[in-house]
Amino acid sequence: MKLENNNIENTVLDLQPLTYIMERNGFVLAGQWDYERVTYDLKMNAPEKNITYYLRVSGYAIEGDVDSGKAVIKILTPLLGKHHYPHGVEYGEEEGFPKNVVEKAERILSKVDEQLKQFIEEEAK
Repeated sequence: MKLENNNIENTVLDLQPLTYIMERNGFVLAGQWDYERVTYDLKMNAPEKNITYYLRVSGYAIEGDVDSGKAVIKILTPLLGKHHYPHGVEYGEEEGFPKNVVEKAERILSKVDEQLKQFIEEEAK
């Protein structure tokens, strides 16, 4: 499910501070990157049996190389996914995401957006 009601999409930031802010908010980069793209995932446990939700924030390099650790990243539209054990994560609207899960994801994105903006403003000074 695309989460389009936030300001994080199209934010542009260097890879290292972006990763620091994302990890500070519980996201994991792990091995989910290549030379041009990064993907941060946040695991959100659910009360349903064998269901886990994931908040995913991806981006791509508009300058530099992610592999080198020196890249400027543009953030794409965040996604909310539902993991069905043992099949994998589905990101479609038809998954029927509970309202409380969507609201929690939006709160997390809002907090991340505030921190990204604060960092960008401090760097501009």
